[in-house]
This record gives sequence, C-alpha cells and structure tokens, in this order.
Amino acid sequence: MDIQLKKKHPLVRYKYYFMAGIVFAAFMIYLLIAGAGPRRLRYEVDKLEIAEVRQDKFLEYLDVEGVIQPKLTIKLNSLESGTVDRIVAEDGSLLKVGDVILVMTNPDLVRTIEDERDALAKQQVGYREKQIEMERKTSQLKRQSMETIYKLDRLSKENVLNREEFNIGIKSKAQYEVAEDEFIFNQENTRLLMDELKHDSLLNSIQTDLMHNDLTREEKRFERSRERLDNLIVRAPVNGQLSYVSVMPGERVNAGSSIGELKVVDQIKINTKVSEYYIDKIVVGIPATITYQDEKYPLKITKINPEIRERQFEVDLVFSGHTPDNVRIGKSFRVQIELEQPEDALVIPKGNFFQTTGGQWLFKLNEAGDRAKKTMISIGRQNPRQYEVLDGLKTGERVIVTGYDNFGDAEEIVLK
Repeated sequence: MDIQLKKKHPLVRYKYYFMAGIVFAAFMIYLLIAGAGPRRLRYEVDKLEIAEVRQDKFLEYLDVEGVIQPKLTIKLNSLESGTVDRIVAEDGSLLKVGDVILVMTNPDLVRTIEDERDALAKQQVGYREKQIEMERKTSQLKRQSMETIYKLDRLSKENVLNREEFNIGIKSKAQYEVAEDEFIFNQENTRLLMDELKHDSLLNSIQTDLMHNDLTREEKRFERSRERLDNLIVRAPVNGQLSYVSVMPGERVNAGSSIGELKVVDQIKINTKVSEYYIDKIVVGIPATITYQDEKYPLKITKINPEIRERQFEVDLVFSGHTPDNVRIGKSFRVQIELEQPEDALVIPKGNFFQTTGGQWLFKLNEAGDRAKKTMISIGRQNPRQYEVLDGLKTGERVIVTGYDNFGDAEEIVLK
C-alpha cells in the first residue's frame, strides 16, 4: 500500500539558496559601505617616524658643501726668455719667499751683458781721463793766476816807487807813464785771468756732473742687465704651496709666459655653491658656521658671484674668528649659512612627506595614537632640519613624517 508523502514548504526546500543569497547580499552591502567610506591602510608603527608638533626657535639656514681654497692664488710668469735647464721645486711643495722653483739658461743674454760690461768699463776709463784732463787744465790756470798775481803785486810796488822817483825828478814823465801803463795792463790781465779761472771752475763742475750722470746711468743700465740674469732663476714671490709647474726641462719659454701657479695657504677661504632660489637672500656679510673636530668656527660671506651655472651660483666665505689648525687646501666642510635671525614658530621635523604631498597635507594621529587621518596643512619656511607650519596643526599634536612612498591613496592609516 502506497504512503502519501507531504510536500515540503518552499523555504525548507530552498533554504541553502536563500542563505547563499543573504550572504552574497551582505557582502555586496559591505563592499558598498567600504567603497563609500575612507580608504584605510594598516601599517606597522615601528616602520614609521612619528613626530610631535612643537613651538620652537626656527632658524632659516642653508646646509651646503664648501671646499677650502686659498684666498689668493698667484700666477707665476717668466720675466725673461730662456730655455728651462732644471726644475727644482715639485708640485705641491711648500715654499718660502725666495725659494728656487726652476732655472733657465739664455746664452744670448749672457753675451749681451758681457758686451755691456765692456762698454761700461771703457766709459769709466774715458770718464777718468776727462776728469784728469780737467784737473790738469785747472791746475795750469791756477799756476798762471798765481804768477800773474805775483807779477801784479811786484809791478804795484814798482809803480809806487816810480811815482816817488818821478816826483823827486829822478825819472822822466815818459818813463813813469810806460811803467804805469804796464802796471795797468797787468792789472787788467790778472782780472781776466781770474774770471777765466772762475768760469773754468764752473764749467768743470757742470761737465763733471754731466759725465757723472752719464756714467751713473750706464752703471744702472748694466745693473738692470745683470738683474736679467737673476730673472733666469724663477723664485717664489711669497710663502705658499706650489700648485703646479707647466713647463719641462729643455722647453723654450718666452718672457711673460705662464709657467705655474702658487697658492697662498696661510690665507684661506671656503667656496660653495648655492641654489639660484636663494640668490635674493644671500648678501655679503651674512654669518655662517662650520663644525670641525666638535668645534664651531664662525664665517661670513665676502664675495658673491651672481652668474648662474647649472641653476647654482658661487659664494666665498672667510673665517671671521679663529681658523682651524692643519686644514688643507681641498678639504670639504658642511657649511650652515644663516639667512635670518631665530624666531619663534610652530615646527615639525623634516621627512619624505613633503616630496609626496608637496607640503599640502600629512597624516595626523588621533589622541589614542592608533589611527592617523589625512589632514590639510600649510608649510612656510624650511631649513635642513625643520618645516615651519603656518596652518592645520597645533602644538602637541603628532604626525607621521615618513613612509609616504608606501601609503598610496590611503586616507587613513591604522597603526598596528
């Protein structure tokens, strides 16, 4: 006998299908809700750098690399033509004033100087001969003057005697007049002779001065010629370090040619390059510092080259206080150039968030410190360590400053 079966209710018959549909609908609702809400990203807190927003002294400065250079570099030039015989000083040698750098030879110059020496010797002999001749002539005039004066004195006495004899009638008037005419003649002759002696003495003095000047001029010319021989030996003009010598033994060098370079090492400066962005802020006199062996040394800007090359310009700085010991040319330092005086400001440390967000936003932690949400901010000035915060943050709040390369388009970070 057949048993009649009861039909199952549709809910019982298709219960698994209903359950699957409910699960699918719930999943779709979850996706819709998740898509509509903020995009979250879970990230390990140990891999992030979290910093606190604080009120602090903000100093706008640049941190650039500077190189020690000599404040003065002297070009070495040959003062005389010649052939390089030997090079005495090596590149990099520390020299003192007068130290020999190289030696040249010039046979033509040697012969020229020998000829000038012979010509000077002949002129000295001629000068002495003329001097002896003038002295002999002067001596003759003096001797004639003495004889004339003596004769005039004798005639003067005879004239007095003749006048007395004429007065007493011993001599005639004609005899007296002849004797008196001879006395007058000798008196005038003596005067002319004395004038000639005076003129001769004056002329001798003038001629002596002229000959002496000529001789002195020739002697100086010869001395200058001899100095040209000294110029064949190139010496250090100041204390310094020989950078290089650009000639070699056997090379012909013309007068005025560059043969090397000498750096004055006891006067140094620091040369650095600064981004063109700061060209309006960098002026002469701005202070700066370097740190060497845990000690700070103050500097100041003394020269600015406004020419822009590869978006940078050069700046020279000198030490405004004491100078570090044993600092060699070419050594590099990190130079901190102060652009302004320290001011109170809201600051956060530097991080890679600026490269990703452009300084327009970052992730700020909640009070519990387990979540960080995207927050819009405004960044002002910056230095190598800090950013100045103008808006969007408050003192004591904490922010994420690193790891932004891994955050993608997340708007909330869940810290674990």
